[in-house]
Amino acid sequence: MIRSVMVMNTQGKPRLAKFYDFQPVEKQQELIRSVFGALCSRAENVSNFIEADLIFGPDTRLVYKHYATLYFVFIFDSSENELAMLDLIQVFVETLDKCFKNVCELDIIYNYSKVVYSSHNLGVKLSYVGACEL
Repeated sequence: MIRSVMVMNTQGKPRLAKFYDFQPVEKQQELIRSVFGALCSRAENVSNFIEADLIFGPDTRLVYKHYATLYFVFIFDSSENELAMLDLIQVFVETLDKCFKNVCELDIIYNYSKVVYSSHNLGVKLSYVGACEL
């Protein structure tokens, strides 16, 4: 089961986030900070898969892809396939590229409705958190 989907920039500001388990806003911000801390400390030449047990609890994994100034992150449990999640990120980014002719961070901020529509086509419901300061 997918537990969370996040899109954040390279400074750690979340641009889109969805938590499928209820989390209070303060906990969401803490989780986003923890995920960003784990991502920015990794070298470019390492795997895109992280065991996220310390962040999201037991039996949780994180897969991410870094495109230009954005990190696309999916957090899921062991019932999901890691490579399938990586492929889902790729499909999501390709869908956004088709909508925006080479998607960038500003496209996500200023064209939220198109991003949400694209994510619904993939079966992923997202929430806008662009104004959220961590």
